[in-house]
Amino acid sequence: MSNSSQTLVLDATDLRLLDLLQRDAALSNQDLALAAHVSPATGLRRVKRLTEMGIIERRVALLNADKLGASLSAIVEITLDRQGAEHLAAFETKVQADAAVQQCYRVSPGPDFVLILQVPDMLAYHGLVQRLFTQDANVRNVKTFFSVHRAKFDPRITLPG
Repeated sequence: MSNSSQTLVLDATDLRLLDLLQRDAALSNQDLALAAHVSPATGLRRVKRLTEMGIIERRVALLNADKLGASLSAIVEITLDRQGAEHLAAFETKVQADAAVQQCYRVSPGPDFVLILQVPDMLAYHGLVQRLFTQDANVRNVKTFFSVHRAKFDPRITLPG
């Protein structure tokens, strides 16, 4: 199934399945089907279809960074000297390859990029700064905000209906 040739049609069952999976992707097929009020075969077929359509990108476990020793979260604004397409792409490729970079956004207006970082401590943050920003001659400005308290983190997407 090709994303471009397939019309995106989601019914109430698809939306129920997506909502349930966003809340707990570890549900067994049996439990998912029961909660969505469908047969296990229907649930499995629908989830497979939603995955093939690219609506379900992947299933992951959300880990507690504090309990795993990666307790320093930072939001970083990056401005480059040269903003040509090749310069933006090169910087984006570089930061995508670094495991400490959880999210990377090209933004407008303002800085060129906003990054979400997760590192064990300030020493690890300084190492990242050296690797990704200081050694890159095209990085003009770096503005970092350190999280002192996370009041909410919910990666779910609001579904219609």
